[in-house]
Amino acid sequence: MLADIDQVRLNFNPQAQLGLNLVLALVMFGIALDLKLADFKAALRTPRALAIGLVSHHLLFPAFTFGLIQLLRPTPSIALGMLLVSSCPAGHISNFFTHRARGNAALSVSISTLSTLGAIVATPLNVAFWAAQDEPMRALLRSFSLDPLHMLGDVAMLLGVPLAAGLAISQRWPALAKRVHAPMRAISLGVFVAFIVGALALNWGIFLQWGRYVVALVLLHNALALAGGYGVARAAGLPERDRRAVAFETGIQNSGLGLVLVFNFFDGLGGMAIVTAWWGIWHIVAGLTLSSFWMRRDPLAAPSKATR
Repeated sequence: MLADIDQVRLNFNPQAQLGLNLVLALVMFGIALDLKLADFKAALRTPRALAIGLVSHHLLFPAFTFGLIQLLRPTPSIALGMLLVSSCPAGHISNFFTHRARGNAALSVSISTLSTLGAIVATPLNVAFWAAQDEPMRALLRSFSLDPLHMLGDVAMLLGVPLAAGLAISQRWPALAKRVHAPMRAISLGVFVAFIVGALALNWGIFLQWGRYVVALVLLHNALALAGGYGVARAAGLPERDRRAVAFETGIQNSGLGLVLVFNFFDGLGGMAIVTAWWGIWHIVAGLTLSSFWMRRDPLAAPSKATR
């Protein structure tokens, strides 16, 4: 019965990915209204925090995912989906969650940008290396690569343009930025949630039939990613605001890119597609929940072992 999962095909429209990118750009613009250039200068002056975030995301999380696969032994296509998700760059909605959680949003944006650029090499390399260590996954493995120009275009559209526009307004018209920031954040979040609900509704029957095979697995995988990112940052002695940023940068993945890769290189393989799609839905729930918890807790009141 479970083998039939690989025959499932999700309702995935490439035009919907463009719509999602536009929504994420709107979210990024809302975040930028509350940032200053000084925030980014401070983030760039702390390369250690940037390095820890990137190592946690691109090295530790894929390695941990492989260990989790060996422990739980899910069906090969589901395992390969988990590995692909863990190898994708950081999801840009992580910047929103970090900002909402009173974390270091400038650090979050910096890690997301470098993570996306680094994914040109890191994503195919991680999938190829770790999948090759497991015979069932190796049998499903395909060679693939990411288009550098396409990735640069994504960075420009999702981060560069809305960030520059938001920063320009916050620098030149700070009173206006302060006045529109709160309603802009509410509107962008509402639009984003509506988009996710619509995507879920299109595939509701598929998730009802097959969701039981991946829901608990994705929940565990995502929870351990968020906890692991926070734990790595804490062990490194980063301040609380930076720990929150690293947690979201590790546990919030660009699952939209993951779905594109599944359909372009793995013929929409059902197990991979369902894991990746459900991750894209669940990490929004997890991110909102965790950021709601943290937003009520002052990060400056949390003790830190050391400074950067």
